[in-house]
Amino acid sequence: MDAKNENVGRRLVYGRNPVLEALASGADIDRVLIQKGVEGAGRKIYALAKKAGVPVTTLEKNALGREAGTNAHQGVACYLSEFAYATVDDILAAAAALGEAPFIVLLDGIEDPHNLGTIIRSADGAGVHGVVIRKNRAAQVTPAAVKASAGAALRLPVARAANIAQTIDYLKERGVWVYGADTGGENYASLTYEGAAALVVGSEGAGLSRLVREQCDHIVSIPMRGKLASLNASCAAAVVLYEMTKDRA
Repeated sequence: MDAKNENVGRRLVYGRNPVLEALASGADIDRVLIQKGVEGAGRKIYALAKKAGVPVTTLEKNALGREAGTNAHQGVACYLSEFAYATVDDILAAAAALGEAPFIVLLDGIEDPHNLGTIIRSADGAGVHGVVIRKNRAAQVTPAAVKASAGAALRLPVARAANIAQTIDYLKERGVWVYGADTGGENYASLTYEGAAALVVGSEGAGLSRLVREQCDHIVSIPMRGKLASLNASCAAAVVLYEMTKDRA
């Protein structure tokens, strides 16, 4: 990977909703890129950027595509300062500040940035206080993940952990009940999820790793009536998360 593409992968966000979210959240933005002649949300983004004192560069469509590394930019993009990952303690503190029991999602090796972004979007919608991802051998918060999250990745705390099993131990010591979504478990709808809770979602192919599975208080599964054995990781996460919110409400 050349230096320019590596920089884009780390610092550039594209798409109307993610760029609007970045501006609305007060993220540290170096520069906004807008396609020449773009209408609608593009005009709103231009006005917000100017109001915030963020430099705006206008580019032809093809030039913006080259800068973003994709043609799915929807006419807008922006450069952020290096993505600021949270810590697990930051997530616990965010819950405490709201006077709520912690509600956390841990991802044990999600590899597809789109799946990562979709899970973050579902987590944000379900009222989760933060998401923990693996630091190595897993998808990170890239422009593709931010776009798939509709900008939620810029608002919801995302922490990185070198070892998910050890992170589960850390949370359990603080009174958090941990539920792993995987095959061969209890019916997810048969449990109650009151109080401090965390949902662990495994990788797209292998599911939960053995050590992580053993650390969970419960393994929960979604009954499948068709011929497929399981749902996509991001779909399964959304189904279980919204079941968990019923008891928390």
